[in-house]
Amino acid sequence: MSTSSRVVAEFAANLQFEDIPAEVIRRCEDLLLDTLGSIYAGSTEPPVQKIAAFAAEQGPADGSAQLIPSGKKTSPYFAAMVNAAAAHMVEQDDLHNSSVFHPACVVFPPAIAIAQDIGASGKELLTACVVGYEVGIRVGEFLGRSHYKIFHTTATAGTIAAAVTVGRLLGLTTEQMQDALGSAGTQAAGLWEFLKTAADSKQLHTAKAAANGLMAASLAAKGFSGAEDIFEGEKGMGNAFSQAPRADKLVESFGERWALLETSFKYHASCRHTHPAADALWKVMQENDVKAEEVAEVKTFVHQAAIDVLGAVDKPQSVHQSKFSMGTVLGVLAYNGFAGLDEFEHALGDERIDAFRQKVSMTLDPDVDAAYPEKWVGKVKVTTTDGRKLDALVTDPKGDPGNTLSRNEIEAKIKRLVNYNNAGTEDDAEKIIAWTWNLEHGSSELPL
Repeated sequence: MSTSSRVVAEFAANLQFEDIPAEVIRRCEDLLLDTLGSIYAGSTEPPVQKIAAFAAEQGPADGSAQLIPSGKKTSPYFAAMVNAAAAHMVEQDDLHNSSVFHPACVVFPPAIAIAQDIGASGKELLTACVVGYEVGIRVGEFLGRSHYKIFHTTATAGTIAAAVTVGRLLGLTTEQMQDALGSAGTQAAGLWEFLKTAADSKQLHTAKAAANGLMAASLAAKGFSGAEDIFEGEKGMGNAFSQAPRADKLVESFGERWALLETSFKYHASCRHTHPAADALWKVMQENDVKAEEVAEVKTFVHQAAIDVLGAVDKPQSVHQSKFSMGTVLGVLAYNGFAGLDEFEHALGDERIDAFRQKVSMTLDPDVDAAYPEKWVGKVKVTTTDGRKLDALVTDPKGDPGNTLSRNEIEAKIKRLVNYNNAGTEDDAEKIIAWTWNLEHGSSELPL
């Protein structure tokens, strides 16, 4: 009888481009472009630049893989590391709801790095990325809610996702892919404790997940063996990382259910747990013509994970930490009409937004919590300064599959991200847009 690891390895090693529905390929392109914008924007931030400096000290001064956005070359290992750190920096990368996992930042960077190293085609790159999404999402669902309470799923499931992505590009056999899973799983790590002090660990999480996954697959290609059942084994990931692992989720409907299609784009430049409430608040303000100054109190009704993640931040000490403060995010949106990167840059120290933050509370709501993580529901009750009691419910926040971004909206987002902190130019944005839309028929070498 096949173990779960074997089933996962068989899918990852054998998926062909022709097996993938066209709508999945199109959405994969959308997610890739979205991620390239995040990499540009994140590349200018100090935590990412420190990881890039480490890579420059330790790695080759030239190589086969591009650093984004500079286009400088290094080894695939360090390119994957730096680009993955950048992809997750500004809180604009995608999220899959039911796995509570950000696939893009740990799938696309190692995929691009290895594809450039081996001269893979666009089709081969897209196929590998679909593998990474399908496997990584299922691993996140397998580990479940108890895992996410302590561990950053993007760091743990992300290591597996990176490994199978690279493994597919390298043409690993089923046996080699199973070895890669074992080596990736034993390196999986990433804890939420950093949130309390606004530490830089979140960027280390994605950097190492991408690099460690790449290493695991590359070692497997050389015959390096890994644990045969890294998921359900007695001392495997399930028992180590979860109070209630869901083995059924791990191997659910490969080739029938395309989990990549369930992935959400980020509209607001903040932690995804803030988005449902932000959309619900905006709905109240728009439908009732309420100005930010007229808001006396906002009660948000949330799922437990929102409290676990956002509750660690009282008064934000940095721009990045402010994106994990429910009150700050709602204040940024209320005063600006949009909670984008530039709006957050100007929010820290703004007395109006600081005052708004103190009007916002979070309450665990049984119905909202029961719907999570399959549905991220936004529910708020707003009291105005003239005594009105207003409420709103949002079941599909902007960016969710049920309320997704169009390609025009994705392109507009990418242009904003590329221009952020002068990371790139409008011409750079146009080039990567054209490259992505033509990837199925083109090369994996970015036009940097």
